[in-house]
Amino acid sequence: MRAVVLGIGNTILTDEAAGVRAAEALEKGYVLPGDVQVIDGGTSGMEMIEDLAGADLLIVLDVVRSGNAPGTLVRIEGDAIPKFFRRKLSPHQIGLPDVLASLELLGTMPGAIIVHGVEPVSLELGTEMTDTVARAVPLLADRAAADLIERGYAVMHASCGGQ
Repeated sequence: MRAVVLGIGNTILTDEAAGVRAAEALEKGYVLPGDVQVIDGGTSGMEMIEDLAGADLLIVLDVVRSGNAPGTLVRIEGDAIPKFFRRKLSPHQIGLPDVLASLELLGTMPGAIIVHGVEPVSLELGTEMTDTVARAVPLLADRAAADLIERGYAVMHASCGGQ
C-alpha cells in the first residue's frame, strides 16, 4: 500500500497557502510510516505524475471555492471527484485535472482520491493567511491523518511518541 498526501497552493497569496501549510502540519504533528509520502505540490503540475502514479490513496489538501462560508471545511470523494475537477474550485487549479487525466490514460490512476479543502477568506497577495483559514489548517491535517488511519496506515500523533 502507498498513500500520497498532496498539499497544493501558492504561499504568496494569503489563504491559498492552506493546502501546503496543512501538509506541513501533518508532517510535524504526526509520525508517518514509510508508505505515506507527503508532497508540497505548491503550484506544480505535470511534474507530479511520477509521484502520484499507482498510489493506492491520494489525499489532496487545498483551498476550495464551494460557496460555503469562509473557513468551512469541505470533503470531496468518490463520484463527486470528476465533478469537482470539471469546475475550477481551487483558484490556481495547478493542472491537477490534467495530471489525473494523464494518470488515467497511463493506467496508473490512484485507487482512491479524497480532497480536503477549506473555503478561503482572501486570495490577495501576502504571505500570511487569514486567522479563519489559519485555524482550519491543523483540522485539514487531522482529517488527512484520520483518512490514513481509517485505511490501515500506521499513523500516530507526534505527542504519542514514536520518534
